Amino acid sequence: AELMADCKITHVITGITGSHIRGQNSHGMVAIKDREVTQADVTRVIETAKAVNIPADQRLLLVEPQEFIIDGQEVKEPVGMSGVRLEVNVHIVTGAQTAAENVLKCVRRCGLEVEQLVLHPLASSHAVLTEDEKELGVAVVDIGAGVTDIAIYTGGAIRHTAIIPVAGELVTSDIAMALRTPTRDAEDIKIEHGIAKQVLANPEETLEVPGLGDRGPRMLSRQVLASVIEPRTEEIFALAQQVIRESRFEDVLSSGVVLCGGSAQMPGMVELAEDIFLKPVRVGTPSYSGPLADMVRNPRMATVMGLLGEAQHQRQRGARIAQKSSSVKGSLSRFKEWFAGNF
Repeated sequence: AELMADCKITHVITGITGSHIRGQNSHGMVAIKDREVTQADVTRVIETAKAVNIPADQRLLLVEPQEFIIDGQEVKEPVGMSGVRLEVNVHIVTGAQTAAENVLKCVRRCGLEVEQLVLHPLASSHAVLTEDEKELGVAVVDIGAGVTDIAIYTGGAIRHTAIIPVAGELVTSDIAMALRTPTRDAEDIKIEHGIAKQVLANPEETLEVPGLGDRGPRMLSRQVLASVIEPRTEEIFALAQQVIRESRFEDVLSSGVVLCGGSAQMPGMVELAEDIFLKPVRVGTPSYSGPLADMVRNPRMATVMGLLGEAQHQRQRGARIAQKSSSVKGSLSRFKEWFAGNF
């Protein structure tokens, strides 16, 4: 990456996920000083919302404001508005202290420093969702290798996050055991010939399955392969549906479900997901049209592109703050010159 970009990388934004991740919603409230909301008031109210009981073995990963409330009225941007009482609803994510430390150690051993830890499903969501989908209600189901990440948005904000410890690796394991083939070959078979719904597979289409040890390869129907893949994929979707139902946001997901991750590319995934979720389903790909677009416009690249988007957002936000600070300093300098010239 350094050679291609012709630059030296010193800091990275790193993703984190795993069954140790916990998400919860919280509420905070403060009195507004001087009857007009300032950035200091916003910081104070978020701090009160963060005051939740976090186990000693967990660390705070994210505090994401959902909406602010001034004297009972919801607002998106409270700074500058008048009122007496400021409230905020936030989504808090925590993770295992040891898991986070291991990620940091791994990155540092590569000679890099971690600038920020970002939750995988939030990174994926930033890459594949539109603002309209977030506003109307949508669930992102990111099927990775070891875990399936879920993020639910309504009203333009994150409302629920969850991690399911069932994902693509178990599908590969099922193929390896059922077809009696090495795991590395099972992964290749899944990627090249896999289909998630058996009724969509052509029974006349066959594929070669390598044997174990000194056993030779054999030919197998693609429909048989689908019969192995479908039950595990159905289990993943059923568990995701259970998470969505228990979140109590199932009825407000007007935009349906967006699938991403490497497994989302498999034929039949959308059809099987629609059978389980009973909602419109699409495969999410990162919205990108620059160099290497053909490579990155892929569901498996959702998390990476989301992390890059977060880095870009931070840089733009820093530039805006610097520009604003420079503008204020310039105005003060001009005022001093005017004052000196006239008095």
